[in-house]
Amino acid sequence: MVKMSNSNTAKDHIVLKDVHKSFGPKHVLNGLNLTVKKGHSMVVIGGSGTGKSVMLKSILGLLHPDSGSILIGGRDVTGMKGAKRDEVLSHFGMLFQGAALFDSLKVWQNVAFGLMQGKGMNAKDAKEIAIEKLHQVGLGSDVGELSPAELSGGMQKRVGLARAIAGDPEIIFFDEPTTGLDPIMADVINDLIVDCVKRLGATTISITHDMASARKIADDISMIYKGQILWQGKAGEVDNSGNAYVDQFIHGRADGPIQMDVFKA
Repeated sequence: MVKMSNSNTAKDHIVLKDVHKSFGPKHVLNGLNLTVKKGHSMVVIGGSGTGKSVMLKSILGLLHPDSGSILIGGRDVTGMKGAKRDEVLSHFGMLFQGAALFDSLKVWQNVAFGLMQGKGMNAKDAKEIAIEKLHQVGLGSDVGELSPAELSGGMQKRVGLARAIAGDPEIIFFDEPTTGLDPIMADVINDLIVDCVKRLGATTISITHDMASARKIADDISMIYKGQILWQGKAGEVDNSGNAYVDQFIHGRADGPIQMDVFKA
């Protein structure tokens, strides 16, 4: 588990208040409330289609909530556009579910992409930082000259992590960081996430359905279901949450209040 400040005096860094988002008749976020303390690692668990990705995209400004507010560092960013939104995003890093590397670029160029395109850094300086970040995720300088197609899935995920931390962000989002990896490589990625987040002192939100990952990287855990946060607490409390939805999810039980739509012949 990430060992950062667990003090009750830690400031709220990301706050979502009564956030709603619908797509036509489909209500995805239904009055979602979430608070993430500065320097804390928040893991949001929940099944597919519960609103996890829409929540992240709303914080990033890729989607605009129908109502409610999103505050980052006490600043309301709901509906923020243009240069103001770009300035907010400059403080973010993101590890995408499928690594999302550019096939046409070398590995170091992928890691340095945000530095050169977003911050206007020259290629020489950006490459030095990219190689440093690759070292931090356990990859040698030689890997920087390869193309993404030459890498295994685990190596691609590590490159994605290096890119996420390249700009020393204040906030990092991890979207299903261990999906598609075998258990050993998943644990390697979890260890790297913990190490990198501790080094940066960043505030993080991870979305996952992998409880092994959640237990390892979280300070705090929240459970999302049908677009609402049903439970939020310290990671060590999740096994004794007293919430039937959380209990069913973390133990992977078919029977319980969460009912899956399954066609029966």
